[in-house]
Amino acid sequence: MNKLSIEDLKLQGKTVLMRVDFNVPQNADGSVRDDRRIQEALKSINYVCEKGGKLILMSHLGRPKAGEDNTKYKMDPIAAHLATLVKSKVTKVDEVVGPAVEAAVAALQSGDILVLENTRFHPGETKNDPELSKQLAALGDIYISDAFGTVHRAHASTEGITHFIGQSAAGFLVAREMAYFGRVLSDPDRPLVAILGGAKVSDKITVIENLLNLVDTLIIGGGMAYTFMKAQGHEIGNSLLDAAGLDTAKNIMAIAREKGVELLLPTDNVVADAFSNDAQWKVVPLGGIEPGWEGLDIGPETLARFSEVITKAHTVVWNGPVGVFEMENFAKGTRGIAELLAAHPEITSIIGGGDSAAAVKQFGLDEKMSHVSTGGGASLEMLEGKILPGLAALTDK
Repeated sequence: MNKLSIEDLKLQGKTVLMRVDFNVPQNADGSVRDDRRIQEALKSINYVCEKGGKLILMSHLGRPKAGEDNTKYKMDPIAAHLATLVKSKVTKVDEVVGPAVEAAVAALQSGDILVLENTRFHPGETKNDPELSKQLAALGDIYISDAFGTVHRAHASTEGITHFIGQSAAGFLVAREMAYFGRVLSDPDRPLVAILGGAKVSDKITVIENLLNLVDTLIIGGGMAYTFMKAQGHEIGNSLLDAAGLDTAKNIMAIAREKGVELLLPTDNVVADAFSNDAQWKVVPLGGIEPGWEGLDIGPETLARFSEVITKAHTVVWNGPVGVFEMENFAKGTRGIAELLAAHPEITSIIGGGDSAAAVKQFGLDEKMSHVSTGGGASLEMLEGKILPGLAALTDK
């Protein structure tokens, strides 16, 4: 992870291509509903402009499909919102590459910003087409990656472009993500505790296997905990079961014992007679889930047990809620862990993107975590030990 960063570059007078993640939630009229991802990129954007660079921003938005009306995926409202957040002049062009883009780039002055059209409007983007990569690279002198949520994808604007441009570096956001996850993977401050939630064991096999080589304690919650309980011979009623993952769960428990890793599972659960916040619910001990009932959260005994381990940790990596936090009656376990981490700033708390990030934000605690990742898929693949193409392609120091 010893890659060039934005601060290693001479930007004065340079035309800088920056990949950002402006794939943000929008209102019905197209206006930005949640601009967290735009806010996260502002440090790198402002830095380039203040250093006298000419900045070209690239991002995807949604999942446009060929042959359909993709008007709602145009970058116009995003560019308009960005213009309200920066002092620089912001213009937007209706193409990804081509003569109109080249003319707009030629008109840029130092400190100006040009927003390209949705990169996925071009069919070569997701195919990592070398021709598109070459055309994008020809627009500038330097490439900066600041869209951590996309670095696990080898697309033209995330990986291909680096093969045709001089220097490629990490922006502040990507550098921060690399620093936190790099520390976990190479030199964590111990004890290191990982909390994993999510639905299926099979979705996180590689993550679990890799974490068992790193952590002191692995806490399993969420939907996949019921597959582990079933593998231990406990009744789980109508709880989520990954039948294909039963043998895997048994194997993971055996590996944990072999490696001396403490593996914690729920010892009581909040169960309901329907998947609804209005359903009847109760707390039952391990093995006490009756037919017709399903587990939707960890119970108070489990939360206390998990909390005891977490408070002794120096580093906590959390990927996946431990209950259905979107429903208030089944959010207590996830909220409890989030509040615990927020109350202990001495613990380095690293929150994976996706549902984990959504949960801590819902509770208003995201600012109290050491780091909340902006990329669910990318953070998961880092924890799996995979090489992320958008990071590997950056210039080495």
